[in-house]
Amino acid sequence: MEIREQVALAPFTTFGIGGPARWFVEAMSEADVVAAVLWARERSVPLFVLGGGSNLLISDEGFDGLVLRVMLKGIEMAGASTDEAGLFRVGAGEDWDGFVSLAVKENFAGVECLAGIPGTVGGTPVQNVGAYGQEVAETIVGVRTLDLETLQFAEMSGADCRFAYRKSVFNSTARGKYLVTRVDYQLKKNGAANLRYADLQKIFPGGSQPSLLEVAAAVRRIRQSKGMLLVEGDVDCHSAGSFFKNPVITRNQFVDLGERLGGLPPSYPAGEGLVKLPAAWLIEQAGFPKGFRLGRAGISSRHTLALVNLGGATANDLLTLRDVIVAGVGEKFGIVLAMEPVLVGFSRA
Repeated sequence: MEIREQVALAPFTTFGIGGPARWFVEAMSEADVVAAVLWARERSVPLFVLGGGSNLLISDEGFDGLVLRVMLKGIEMAGASTDEAGLFRVGAGEDWDGFVSLAVKENFAGVECLAGIPGTVGGTPVQNVGAYGQEVAETIVGVRTLDLETLQFAEMSGADCRFAYRKSVFNSTARGKYLVTRVDYQLKKNGAANLRYADLQKIFPGGSQPSLLEVAAAVRRIRQSKGMLLVEGDVDCHSAGSFFKNPVITRNQFVDLGERLGGLPPSYPAGEGLVKLPAAWLIEQAGFPKGFRLGRAGISSRHTLALVNLGGATANDLLTLRDVIVAGVGEKFGIVLAMEPVLVGFSRA
C-alpha cells in the first residue's frame, strides 16, 4: 500500500476543483482500508474517504490529512438464477453506472431509473441516491461497514441505514463513524420498469411496457439533455449534479406560501403532512435562470439545479454563487435551500 504526498484532488472530482491531499492512498482490499485508517490514527492525521468524487466540493487549499480512495471491486450475484429476485453484493469501489448497466442487461429491475449517475457504489447508501422516481433505499438490504472507532466490520440492514430523502444514518446521526465497503441490493428478476416520473411517462405513455434497457437508455438521454451525464468536452458536466436539495415543508407552510404568492407553487407529495417543492422552480422564480453566471461559476445552461465550473472556477467561486442563490430564494420565498455536495477541507461552511 503506497501512501503518496501532495496529490492533486481536482482530477478525482466531477467539478474538476480542489487543492492537493497532504497524503493520499488507494485501498484495494478491506485490509488496506484498516491499514490506512490505522496509519492516520497513529499520526493523529485527519481522514477523508473518497469515492467517485461526484458529490463533493474540495477546498482550494485541499485536504490537510490522508485521503483514502476506496477501490474495493467485485459484483457477486446470489440467487440471481431465480425468476423472482436476485441479491447483488457489490464492492464499494465499483462504478455505479457500470453496476446499473449489468443489472438491466440481466433484466433485474430496481435501479433502471438510476442509470447515468456518476460515482461509486459506496456512495449510494450515504446520500440515498435517487432520481426519476427511484431511490436506492428501495433495493438496499444490507451494507457492510467498518466502524472507524472500533475498527470492527459489521453488516447493517436497510432498516439500520434509516433512509429518508437524500439522507441516511451515514450522513446524519452517524456522520464520520462508518466506512462503507460493500452494498447489497435486492433486485427483481424480470420486474417491470419504474415509470412513475413524468419525463418517463411522456416517453412511454400509458400502456407501454418498455424493457429495462429501454428505460435506462431513456434516463441517460434525459440526463444528457440536462447536462447531468458525463460527456467529454461538455462544460455543463463539470458539476456535482443537483447542487441543491428539493426543500420539504409542512402542508400548513405550503398553504401559507401559496397565500403570499397568490397561488400554490408546483409541488410533490412527501409523506404525511409534508410537501416537496422543486428547488429548480424556486431558483428560477428568484431570478436565477439557466445559464446564469457569476464570474467563472454559473448555473448549467440545461438544468437549474446544477452549478458548474465554467472554466478555471475555484471552490470559493462556487460557494459565492451558492450564497447568492440561497439568499435570493430566502428573500423571495422564506425558504432556505440546502446543498447536496459534501464540503471537504473547508473552514467556511
